[in-house]
Amino acid sequence: MAVQRISRSFKDISLSFVPHPVTKDLPIIKNENAIIRSVRNLIETTTKEKFFNSNFGTDVRDLLFENPSLGTEITIKSQITDAINAYEERVDNLLVEVDFSPDLHGIEVSIHFDIKGKEFPTQSINFILEATR
Repeated sequence: MAVQRISRSFKDISLSFVPHPVTKDLPIIKNENAIIRSVRNLIETTTKEKFFNSNFGTDVRDLLFENPSLGTEITIKSQITDAINAYEERVDNLLVEVDFSPDLHGIEVSIHFDIKGKEFPTQSINFILEATR
């Protein structure tokens, strides 16, 4: 039986790639900020964009050009939920809420989750997906 390890600390590099002015090292984001950034990157990555793993990511960008309907809302919600469950193992108790905002000309997404391994409060990510050409 495999031993399940639970990490106590999470680190990732910042995607700004702006080096620290003194040490010239790339900045590091830690713990909940690293996981939040990872979840956001996962949602914004389109499928077939990552070499050798064509299932990684979501197709929500393509769905932004569909007519707003309950079916489109459910599809976006399920794609986000499936991608996070499949590729982000540090997340537990996932809740995804999707709401079309005609006033904002986009889709408001709220994601709530717990982080495995450490006693962090429930994390929330809120952002708006907009169709741009």
